Amino acid sequence: MTTVSLTGCSTTSPYADSPQFRDGGFHNPVAPKQAGLAQMPRMLWRFMFDKPDDARPDAPPQVTPLTRAQLLAAPDGTLFRLGHSTMLLKLDGGFWLTDPVFSERASPVQWAGPKRFHAPPIPLEQLPPIEGVILSHDHYDHLDRAAVLALAAKTRHFVAPLGVGDLLVEWGVEASKVRQLDWWQETRVGGVRLVATPAQHFSGRGLFSKNPTLWASWVIEADGLRIFFSGDSGYFDGFRDIGERFGPFDLTMVECGAYDAMWSGVHMQPEETVQAHQDLRGRWLMPVHNGTFDLALHGWQEPFTRVSRIARERGVALTTPGFGEALDLRGPAPERAWWLPSP
Repeated sequence: MTTVSLTGCSTTSPYADSPQFRDGGFHNPVAPKQAGLAQMPRMLWRFMFDKPDDARPDAPPQVTPLTRAQLLAAPDGTLFRLGHSTMLLKLDGGFWLTDPVFSERASPVQWAGPKRFHAPPIPLEQLPPIEGVILSHDHYDHLDRAAVLALAAKTRHFVAPLGVGDLLVEWGVEASKVRQLDWWQETRVGGVRLVATPAQHFSGRGLFSKNPTLWASWVIEADGLRIFFSGDSGYFDGFRDIGERFGPFDLTMVECGAYDAMWSGVHMQPEETVQAHQDLRGRWLMPVHNGTFDLALHGWQEPFTRVSRIARERGVALTTPGFGEALDLRGPAPERAWWLPSP
């Protein structure tokens, strides 16, 4: 799989062959409900003046510090949660990172924008060599330019949806390291199989961007394990399609956090997180996209407490590793309510 290059394409888009691309941008099969320009003033007012008192934790969440030696000693089939949607997986003898964000703010500038609640469990510079980085889309809480450039020298492969790969090359990542895929396309790196699967979301790193790059979820197969990573998505029929094609999954990492009725088409409520997991035919559910950044209009603990209750009601096996904790993908530890204050 080679990178689609933007160089020299002045009249024909390099993405014109994608079923998801038309009228100069990428599109969902069905236009989802999301906040438009008319709703922006109200949304910004709510973010600035109408957040609940518990939208931010009183103290930084628990973090288990990690060292490079610990990571190197971990067996294949181990996952470490590093942040919001940043997971480090050890598969087929190598390390894989999802949506690595290590900056203080998920923002185009570091003096303003959503700020971290906690430091990463391990500094980026102390990470061991990375076999691959898996990117879901180009939003700032998933694609951290500073982290990508810092990782470029120690990372062998970057795997991304259409257009996101070209963005990495524009930033200075070697084109030979970049693979970008459309939905349902796949690539292999050694014993790791990666399939770009649909999601219901949007893209752009500017206020007036019109979906210049594609968004995706990912199927990850290695070491006899099958894992799903949702990236960002509203609830849609695509989860059932993915489950039918690739399920059952040993673990689904599904977004659960920074949701609101105003953008319900592109982010899921906790009830929908659990339903997506069930549609995917998952064995263990790990809720992600929570607990790290000041992105939400709900209490920072709310995604955990709601998804925990719903999972119990539906008989869904839930695992909730804290930041820096090791998770055995073959035998995940049951839910531990680390987000609650110690008695």
